[in-house]
Order: sequence, then structure tokens, then C-alpha cells
Amino acid sequence: MKFLLSLSILVVSSAWALPPIQPLIDQANPNDTLIIPAGTYAGPLTVDIPITIDGNNEVVIDGGGKGTVVYLDIDGAQLRNLHITNSGESHNQIDACIQVRGNFNVIKDNILDNCLFGIDLQQSDNNIVRRNKITSKALSSLGIRGDAIRLWYSMNNKVVKNQIINSRDSVVWYSKNNLIADNVSIGGRYALHFMYSQFNRVENNRYENNSTGIFLMYSDDVELRGNIISHSIGTIGMGIGLKETSNVKIEDNQIIYCATGIYSDLSPYQPDTNNIFKNNKIAYNDIGFLFHNDWHGSILKNNQFIGNHNQVAVQGATTANRNVWQDNYWDDYVGFDRNEDGIGDTPYKIYSYADQIWMDIPDTRFFKGSIMLEVLNFLERLAPFTEPRLLLNDSNPKIEP
Repeated sequence: MKFLLSLSILVVSSAWALPPIQPLIDQANPNDTLIIPAGTYAGPLTVDIPITIDGNNEVVIDGGGKGTVVYLDIDGAQLRNLHITNSGESHNQIDACIQVRGNFNVIKDNILDNCLFGIDLQQSDNNIVRRNKITSKALSSLGIRGDAIRLWYSMNNKVVKNQIINSRDSVVWYSKNNLIADNVSIGGRYALHFMYSQFNRVENNRYENNSTGIFLMYSDDVELRGNIISHSIGTIGMGIGLKETSNVKIEDNQIIYCATGIYSDLSPYQPDTNNIFKNNKIAYNDIGFLFHNDWHGSILKNNQFIGNHNQVAVQGATTANRNVWQDNYWDDYVGFDRNEDGIGDTPYKIYSYADQIWMDIPDTRFFKGSIMLEVLNFLERLAPFTEPRLLLNDSNPKIEP
């Protein structure tokens, strides 16, 4: 049943007060579609029956700067074409534009702004979050803004085609089998952060100008495909990071213009597992691939390493050659292809020198590219103090990307 709600039931206590929206919802029946009359209404709103609320892009729900604006505490409801704004500022209470505590709900085509958190799902499964525009409160520090989208113990959800601007993080905690696809995130801290979350898929997202693009912590069996991650810069800037994470597939991504393209720490962590990096473009980063330590289990095939200041580096150790390097393109390869099979006649090798100042003293990375540091780097290769060690060996380097 679809009907236009009457405003006659609303009681306004003074000329400046906003009419409450809750009475409009309370008169609805299950499975109704409510077309809310154009205007600005006061929250909070609790939806506890399975209905569709359509604002027709003409309805604003204002939380008045207190608490969460909309509570979706039911299965099978829809919120669409609404402008939801002005939550409280309590992190403990997770003051949000929308809190979801139900299953099989749809939240789509809404504008969510001036809220501490955007959409918070807790123990909520099989929901769809689609084509929403989300912006956090304009607090001075990025770290005290809330998360744009937050999944907590929530399974089988689809988060697709959302636009996130200037929010803190999007987080997936203790959650499995979610699809995160075709989203855009700009100007945040972690565009996407996983913690203890398995079997998720991340596809075709665009993350730019965030401190970190995607970080996987203790989150196995995740697939990252077709994402574009760019301009993750600063002291912790990285495109993709892994911490004690196993059995992941990272394929067909573009990681460009980041401080660190890909960072790996004790990954893969589980015995007898591998992390696969395939067909990725890793370009114009300070460090293309950074290993936190001398570890094993990564398989790198058919990737492109282009224009990175350092293609591969290892912290606290001397080799990355315990991993598999095969059929990658390296733009600084100086060999030939005499039989024209597309593979270099000689292996591509990187050597590690003992006196790399920028590795021993991290603050000197600020000067990378300067004449002084480049001269020192040249001298260490011209006349090293110790025998250089083989960092990696790609036996089949590609001649063309």
C-alpha cells in the first residue's frame, strides 16, 4: 500500500520547532510504502515495522545534535531518498545517522551528513547499503570523526556504490561473507579496515587521498580485485596493508602514488597458506612492496612495477627471496629479449646493501630524491662496505607491461 501521509496529526510547540517525524511512521501498517511530504523533520526516528520510507529527495530528518537520528530495529525495511543529518557526538553511544539492528533491510540513495558515524550495522545480516553519500562531522581531527560504514558481527551484507567523503574509516570487524564493491572513499584515514573478518570480497572500489587504502588485520580468505588506490601518503601512507593475514587474493588492482604501495607483516600467518598478488599495477610509489621482516609465503606473478623509487624493500632483514617472484614487469630491468618471447634473457635481481641510510634512519626518507641522498645511494652501490645480498630474483621478468 502506498499513500501520502497527512500533516494534520503533527503538533508544533512553537513557531521555530521542527515537526517530529515519528508520528508519521507510527500510523503506518506493515509493508506500507510511505511517501513523506517534503520538509524538514525532527528526529530521532525508530523504525520497528517492515515498511518502506521514501523521502523523494525532498525530506530532511534532523537529529538536533543528540544521539542517533534513525534506528532501524526490524527486518525487511527500506530507507530511501532521505537526507539524514545532525547526530550527537558520542563515540561510546555510536551516535550515527542510521543504526541498523536487523536483517534484509535496504538503505539506498540517501544523503547522510553531519553525523559522527554514518551507517552502523551490528549483528545485522543480508542488508543492502547502496548509493548513499556519507560525510562525517567536520571535527578538527580526523581521528575523532566517526566511521562512515561500520560492520560488527554482520554477515552477507552488500555495501555497493556509496560515496564517502572526509569520514574517518570504513570498518569490517568480526564479519564474514560481505561484498564491498564500486564504492568511492576520499579524504579519510582507513578507506577500508578489516579486523578478524574472513571470506569477504572487495571489488572495483576507488580509494584516493586516504592515509591508508585497505588494511587487513587477522582477516583470512579475503579477495581484493579491481580496486584503484591512489595518493595514500604521509608517515603511515600505504595502499594495501596486511598484518598476520593468510590466504588472500590481491588481483587486478592499481596501487599508485602512495608512500608504500603494499605492506606485508607476518603474512601469510597460517601454516601452509599463501598470499597471491597477481596482475596488479604498482606504480609511482616511494616503495612498491615493503616487507616488515624476512618472511615467506607470498606469490607475486604478472605484476607491473613502474616508477617506484624503490621497487621492493625489507625492514629488519636482508631478503625477500623466500617468496615467489615470477613473470613480473620491472621498468628498471636492463636485460634483453633476443628470442623475442616477451621474457628477459637474464633474471631481474635486486640487491640489498648494508648502509641504506633511509632504512636505518626512517626520518631521512623525507630527503629521498634529493641530490645529497641520491649521491650517497650511488656511492653505496659503487663501493659497498660489505658484500651486497640478493633481495629478490625474478627469473622470468617480462619485457613489456
